[in-house]
Amino acid sequence: MTAPLVAVAHGSRDPRSAATIHALLDVVRSMRPDLDVRVAFLDLSAPRVGDVLSAVHGAGHPAAVVVPLLLGRAFHARVDVPAAVADAQRRYPRFQVHICDVLGPDPRLDEAAWRRMAEAGVSADDPDLGVILAGAGSSHAPANRLVSAVAARWQAKASWAGASAAFAAAAEPGVPAAIEALRARGARRFAVGSWFLAPGLLPDRISSLAREYAADPLIAAPMADDVGVADLVLQRYTDTLAAATSPRLQLSAAL
Repeated sequence: MTAPLVAVAHGSRDPRSAATIHALLDVVRSMRPDLDVRVAFLDLSAPRVGDVLSAVHGAGHPAAVVVPLLLGRAFHARVDVPAAVADAQRRYPRFQVHICDVLGPDPRLDEAAWRRMAEAGVSADDPDLGVILAGAGSSHAPANRLVSAVAARWQAKASWAGASAAFAAAAEPGVPAAIEALRARGARRFAVGSWFLAPGLLPDRISSLAREYAADPLIAAPMADDVGVADLVLQRYTDTLAAATSPRLQLSAAL
């Protein structure tokens, strides 16, 4: 019996967010129709992680693989996901739950966000364009550096006036500061790339600020159900399951 894939997203009061996550998992299912794929949320949306893991256990599965739908190793990845899994394992001691690494960094995310930019009308050959790659922002500095590194890679392959990360909260620069810095580098038009999986409060905040500080910016949609993201979800699942079932690793654990 193959372990179900339990994809865990943050959750949001915005119904568009959960709908987008479900759309992503529909793409995953289309790529692996043999696989039991379930969605769970940490907060604000249903079903919650504990309820989904209980249902998987109740269906007779001895194990599950949790894939965090998180772009970096910030608080939710380091604290919330392990805590939810630990709670389930306390309730079901014989139930094995394996946690995958987060989705980022990975070239497939860069490519997915780039494709969304192209869909919004952004050209790589526009020397008057300033591009902001917008992320949520975190108190965990490495998560922010990941977004900045993507913006730098984009700049290296485009002829824009400049590219910069910007954050909705908890980190600098914010959108107004990023726009002003790009304007100082010669940008006369602006575009906003999305380092988000799904729509919600923070992407809306980014879009609102961009429209306030720049005229008619091009705004890309979140990565969401891009086929590259779905492929990455499956890769995290298969790598983790293979490691968990490796005879060599099982022997080392026994010793």
